[in-house]
Amino acid sequence: MTAPASAPAPGAANASPMGALSRLVQNANDSGISYQQMADKASRVTPLTKQYFQKLVKTPPVSPPNPEQLEAIANALGSPVRRVKEAAAEQWLAYEATELAGYDEEVRIIVGHLAGKSKSELRRWRAMIEADERAQREE
Repeated sequence: MTAPASAPAPGAANASPMGALSRLVQNANDSGISYQQMADKASRVTPLTKQYFQKLVKTPPVSPPNPEQLEAIANALGSPVRRVKEAAAEQWLAYEATELAGYDEEVRIIVGHLAGKSKSELRRWRAMIEADERAQREE
C-alpha cells in the first residue's frame, strides 16, 4: 500500500508563518547584523540581550515588546520606530496599517508607484533600498 499523495511533509503541521517583527529581525540578521550587534545597539536605548533577539525570531513571546523595547529594537535594526511598531501590531494584534498618514507627499508618491509592481520588481526595489541603508550605516 502506498501513502496518499496529499500527506503533509513531516513537521509541516507544526510550521507557522513568521510574524512581522520577527521577520524584521531575521532580515537584519540575514543582511549581516549579528544578534549581539543588535543587542549592543538596542542597549543604547534600553537593555536587550542577544538571546532576546534570537527569541524574537525563533520562539516569540506571547506578549509584545513594550514601547521602550520597540524603540530599542528600532535602534538595533536601524529602522524607523514607526515601522517596528507597525510590525509588532501586525504580529501580536493581527493589525495591518493600510494608510500612509503621517508621511509626506514624496513618500506617498513612491509607495503609490511601487504598489503596481510585480513581486520580483518589489524584491529588486527592496534590495536596492536595503543596500542603501546598509551603506549609510557603514559610513
